[in-house]
Amino acid sequence: MRMARVGVILDRRVAERRWQYGLNSFAYYMEEVLQHAGIPFERMDEIESLPEQAYDLVIAALVPDDAASASLLRSYMEQGGTVIACSGLNVLAAGLGAVPLPPTGPGYAFFEKGDLTSIRYSRAYPWQVGTDNEHVADETGVLRKERPDGTVHGAAKQTFRIGKGLLERWAIDLCSTIVELQQGTGPVLGDGEPAPDGSAAINEGILKADDRMAVDWGHDRLLTETGQPYIAYPYADYWRELFIGHLLQAALDKGLALPVVGLWPEGVERVAMISHDSDLNEDIHAESTLKLLAECGIHSTWCMIEPGYSAAIYDQVKEAGHELAFHYNALDEQGGKWEENEFDRQLAWLKEAAALETVASNKNHYTRFEGWGELFAWCEKGGIQSDQTRGPSKKGNVGFLFGTCHPFFPIAWSGDRNRMYDVLEIGFLTQDLDLASYWADSSIIKPFLDGVARVNGVAHFLFHQVHIHNSETVRAAFRRVVEEAQDRGFVFWTGQQINNWERVRRNIALCPSDDRGNPIMLTGEAPEGAVIWIPVPESYTQLEGEELAVHYGVTCRKLSAAKLANPV
Repeated sequence: MRMARVGVILDRRVAERRWQYGLNSFAYYMEEVLQHAGIPFERMDEIESLPEQAYDLVIAALVPDDAASASLLRSYMEQGGTVIACSGLNVLAAGLGAVPLPPTGPGYAFFEKGDLTSIRYSRAYPWQVGTDNEHVADETGVLRKERPDGTVHGAAKQTFRIGKGLLERWAIDLCSTIVELQQGTGPVLGDGEPAPDGSAAINEGILKADDRMAVDWGHDRLLTETGQPYIAYPYADYWRELFIGHLLQAALDKGLALPVVGLWPEGVERVAMISHDSDLNEDIHAESTLKLLAECGIHSTWCMIEPGYSAAIYDQVKEAGHELAFHYNALDEQGGKWEENEFDRQLAWLKEAAALETVASNKNHYTRFEGWGELFAWCEKGGIQSDQTRGPSKKGNVGFLFGTCHPFFPIAWSGDRNRMYDVLEIGFLTQDLDLASYWADSSIIKPFLDGVARVNGVAHFLFHQVHIHNSETVRAAFRRVVEEAQDRGFVFWTGQQINNWERVRRNIALCPSDDRGNPIMLTGEAPEGAVIWIPVPESYTQLEGEELAVHYGVTCRKLSAAKLANPV
């Protein structure tokens, strides 16, 4: 099969108009969704260039809502093209016998088929169609207002026939939904609303990442067998999986292949990570932690807060193969400040104290956070490539608080023209387990690992050195995390390892090659162990020695990136 050519319309004039009035164009996050999956695509900054291209699939991410654009899209589809949209395109509704309904959200999209059933969304813009509409080829899922069992408010996805082609329209504003789940419903300017059951008093007067969380206390938490509440669903990961799976299938329906890059290298199905925050900074705490890590045979990420440990401890951490990272302190009651100069000063202290030329990772003390993207901008300037601040600050909001367990690059607010920050976010699931009644108990280990395994993400657990030293129950929970993770096939990496891998795998560029749809490398060297997955139709006959697996809900065959980069 030939490899599909995908175009993404992100019309710059629409974005500029929105930015002029301080409005976000989170549609630009579509590129991050595709890049994370490793799908090759081309951006169109002007919709007028559509007729000049020969795209097999077009993602209408940001399109002018005018007659000229409608005409261009209709002409493309009438000639056999497929357009995929996530909300928008109301200008096409009337010609398809559809009526745009009032926007809805937040709410839940309910799907009867597959294992992804009820998924939270931020906003949706459904269309109403009659039962005898000749243009409608299919409707998938329903939107429910406010709650999983709420009032139905239109279809989640509709397929329309237009000439020889198709319009595949998701009602959900997928990009805004993913962004708000991962980065919050807006800038952190004040306290958030606490959990009604008293388990997560996030309104304690300290601004933090979880003060603008997009999940719901009532509908998005479950209880373990011990009664421990946890946020149970990585909704942003679910939306990515559904959308990418839809895109792959849309290509297959046209007899085309659309390759994806494996999330992890050959032999690694999923990754676990343990980080520590040095906090009270006593050497004996570090020594106990080093001993436990050696016993378990894993490496971890050590986030250091001023004044830190003695120089001898830093040497031991390095020699043992662990990562030394930054733990920025902006907690006012401890003399910290939310200021770029203070961030820079503390980072300079760490480099000097630990004899580090560069620092790859950061996690803010107490998950302290303000605004929207200031922290990421400071990290960029300071050469920090990865952040780990987005995680729970309370017992009652542990889990998939920010809708994802995958590493992702965050997007800026409208004032910075919705650019992508060059900082990889690797959020965490929980802090110290079985620490009396202060933090979650170890009953959440299994659901967390199973939830991460479901989407092949990163199971990131945070353990403070002071609690590892002082508490046998915390040490036992630590051992249990390692044992149960390894039993499920997780491999433990440091934050720096995850960052390095995610960046090199995104450098893989693919283009068409032979008549079986095999891609080749366009630029750079293939990272060791990198794998390419090529979707195949149901009728595909497996070759001897060939490996098939399901990715994004689609059967794919496995190819080595190294062999493709150097074909024999």
